[in-house]
Amino acid sequence: MKKKMKRKTGTPRIYLASSGMEKMPVANAEERLLSLLATLEECQEFLKDQASPETARLLSLAILELRMELYQVTDSELKALCDLIEAEDRKPEEGRSALGRVLPPYLKLIK
Repeated sequence: MKKKMKRKTGTPRIYLASSGMEKMPVANAEERLLSLLATLEECQEFLKDQASPETARLLSLAILELRMELYQVTDSELKALCDLIEAEDRKPEEGRSALGRVLPPYLKLIK
């Protein structure tokens, strides 16, 4: 005798982007993380545009954490990068433009 399947009623269940990731193949898990990253960045832009900079800054921390996981950056590597940037910022005379302004590190001339 065949049993009839009952149709589920009510609201559908919501699944988090990270649910079940431990059983996924690496490529598929990375795809999902990249998709999640893109979604978080869209949300961050929306929050910036909607005059909610504090929330956008909090979301930027989640984005940073996700990027670190994706690209396998350790906390110590991030700290070393921050220390390097801070040390570069302490040398304002080397990075001055013709107008006397301090240029961001990515705009400095590499010899």
